Parts: sequence; structure tokens; C-alpha cells
Amino acid sequence: MGESSGKPAHLSSSVPDPWSVPVLPKPRRPHPKVVIKADLLPAISVLSTAGLLGFPLAWLWARLAPPQRMRVINDRGGLAPLELESWHRFDDLAVYGFLALGAGLLIGVVTWMLRERRGPVVLIAATGGATLAGWLGTSMGVAFANGRYEIGAAPAVGDVIAKAPQIESVWIMLAAPLMTTLAYTLLTAWNGREDLGRRLG
Repeated sequence: MGESSGKPAHLSSSVPDPWSVPVLPKPRRPHPKVVIKADLLPAISVLSTAGLLGFPLAWLWARLAPPQRMRVINDRGGLAPLELESWHRFDDLAVYGFLALGAGLLIGVVTWMLRERRGPVVLIAATGGATLAGWLGTSMGVAFANGRYEIGAAPAVGDVIAKAPQIESVWIMLAAPLMTTLAYTLLTAWNGREDLGRRLG
């Protein structure tokens, strides 16, 4: 009795609208997994190779860092820097800092070029190798500089001698690993691929 016509009062929600555009579900792409076991051996090679860069870093710093000219003021070996020579303490630190930043940038870029091994494992190894290079650069660099500016005979009072350059801050050894991490991270963000392009290698 309640039906006045043969058409339903409303369409059921289960009946699709003929004017609607079908929405296809997005295919779910598998999330790339972090490869650890296969990257361990290459990571060790990256760490050791990057660490060896500390030797040329130390040698180059010992050649470029300026010494301080000091005057012998007493017979007990007391030294006093000449005018403006104390500025070389900062120069020595700045020269090493720029060299370490360049070494860290080189490690980061070369490690990124290992396309088939891109990922956090190799990044950690590169950062560790840059840290080792920074430590070797500071310790061996001072040793190279001391050997270069070694004084053979005891100077007399009033003589002017060249004091070997020194690295007076241990924090400067972090310049290389920080630059390595920054360079690798920026390249990762620039790449934009989920697998960082490993499958293209």
C-alpha cells in the first residue's frame, strides 16, 4: 500500500552511481629494506681507506701551516713571540680546519659514488673513517711539523728561532666527519629515491 510507483524512493548505497569516476587503489610498493650483511665488507674497506687519508692531510698541513718566530729571552730556554707572530696560532688551526673540511667533503662524495652500497651502513663507515683521518691528521701533523722545524743546536739568548706550528684544539678533528656526514646527507636528499638508486648500479 505504501508504494505509489515502481521506482524506489532512493538508490541503495551498494549501487554505483553511473556518473561517478572509479577510484583505483594505489599499488603498494614494497618499502626498501636496509641492507646490512652485504654492506659490511665494503663498509670496512671504506672506513680503512678514508682513515688513510689522514696521512696526506697531516703532511700537507705541516707544509702549509706557518711557524711562529720566537726570541730566546733567557738561558733557560724561555721564548717570547715576536710582534704579530702569535696570530699564527689561529692560522695553524684555520689551515688544518680548511684542509679537514676538504678531506671530509672528498670522503663523502666518493663514498656516495659507490652506488650499489649506498645506505646507512656505508655512511657510518665513512664517518668513522673521516674521524680516524682527523685523529691521524692532528697527531701526525704535529709530529711532521716538529721534525721539519727541529732545532739542531741550543740557541743563545737573543736568537730568533722558528717554533713548529701546533694544533691547540682537539675539537678540530671533528671537522672532517661532520663535513662527510653533511655531504652524504645532502646528496641523499637530492637523490630522492627510496633505494637511493642502488638498483641502478
